[in-house]
Amino acid sequence: MKIDFTPSRRSTVGAEWELALVDRRTGELSSVAEQVLDAVRPGGEEEHPKIKQELLLNTIEVISGICDTIAEVKADLNESLDVVHSVLDPLGVELFSAGSHPFSTWYQQKVTDKERYAKLIDRTQWWGRQMLIYGVHVHVGLDHRDKALPILDALLNYAPHLQALSASSPYWGAEDTGYASNRALMFQQLPTAGLPFQFRKWEELESYVDDMFTTGVIDHFSEIRWDVRPAPHFGTIEMRVCDGLPTLEEVGAISALTQCLVDDFSARLDDGEILPTLPPWHVQENKWRAARYGVDAIVILDAAGNERLVTEDTFDLLDRLEPVAQRLDCADELRSVETILRYGPSYLRQRAVAKQYNGSLRAVVASLISEMREGTIPRP
Repeated sequence: MKIDFTPSRRSTVGAEWELALVDRRTGELSSVAEQVLDAVRPGGEEEHPKIKQELLLNTIEVISGICDTIAEVKADLNESLDVVHSVLDPLGVELFSAGSHPFSTWYQQKVTDKERYAKLIDRTQWWGRQMLIYGVHVHVGLDHRDKALPILDALLNYAPHLQALSASSPYWGAEDTGYASNRALMFQQLPTAGLPFQFRKWEELESYVDDMFTTGVIDHFSEIRWDVRPAPHFGTIEMRVCDGLPTLEEVGAISALTQCLVDDFSARLDDGEILPTLPPWHVQENKWRAARYGVDAIVILDAAGNERLVTEDTFDLLDRLEPVAQRLDCADELRSVETILRYGPSYLRQRAVAKQYNGSLRAVVASLISEMREGTIPRP
C-alpha cells in the first residue's frame, strides 16, 4: 500500500484541544455536545470549521488552523473558546480540560451517534467504553516525507518529558490512582493506540498499514492512534502524548516545546546528522515512569542506560532549544514550560486542591473550570 505524504512548510504548527463539558452546579459531565455543535455551526455548513465532535457527547474539540507561531495557535484556540462559552453560559455548562474527570463514571456517558464511533465501541467493548479521557495533540509541518520516521523516533526520547509536564489525570472514578497520568495507561488499551513501532523506512510503515487493512484492524490511517504518528494527509508529525491541559498557557507551552523539538530535529537532518534513538524497551519503561511519577520520574536517556530526573533534563533541554525558540518566535511560550515546572503540572495542582478541601473532588473540578476561564497557570 502506497501512502502519499504531502509535504508542508517546515515547522508550521497547529493544535487540537479536547474539552470536557460539565454542569456548573454539580461538576458532573454534561452530554450536551450536539446542542453546542448545532449552535456554533455556521449557516449552511455541516459543522464549525474549528469546533468538532468527539467520541463522547460530553466532549468537544477545538482546533487551530495552520499557524506559523504559537501565539497564532493560542489566539486561534482562544477565539473558539469564546464562541463555545457564549453558547454554554446560558446552559449553566462549563469547560475544563484534564486527562480524565476526577469523579464522573464512564458507564453513565453517552457515545456520539456516528458509525465510526459505534464500530469502535462494538470492537473494543469494555475498554472502548472506558475511554473517558481527554488529550492535546500538536501537529508540526515537515518539508520532506523522509524526515517523518527519524523525527518520530527522536521525539520518543522526549515523550516522558512531555507526558510529565502535561500529566493531569491522577483521579479515576473518584479514587486517587497513585499515577500522575492514568490516561496514558488507559488509552494504550485500544488495539492501535500507545507507543508506535519504530520503523526505519517509509516502506516498512506502508507494509504495516497494508497488513492492518488486510486483516481488518483499521479502515482508515487515522485509526492508528499512536502517541506519536505521522499525519501524511497534513504533511505533519503529530504529537499525541499529552493529557488534556487545563489552561491556554499550558497548551502554548507544550506546543512550543513540540515545535522547537521538531524544528531542531529537522535542521539536524538537513545537516546530515543521524538523530539519536532509544531502544523500544527503554521507551516503554520511560512512558510508564512518567505516567506513574510525573515530574519526579527518573528517565532513561540512552541505550547505555544512563538516567536522570526528568525535570533536570527538561531545564537543560529548554536552554538548548532557546535559539530555536528565538528563530520560531516562541521564546515566551517556551519559557512557560519553566512556569509549569515551578508551580507544578495539573496532577500536582489537583491533589493540592483536594488536600486543601478535605478530599473534595468537586473542588478539584471547580479549580479546573477556573483555570480554563483564567487561561493561565495558577501562581500562588
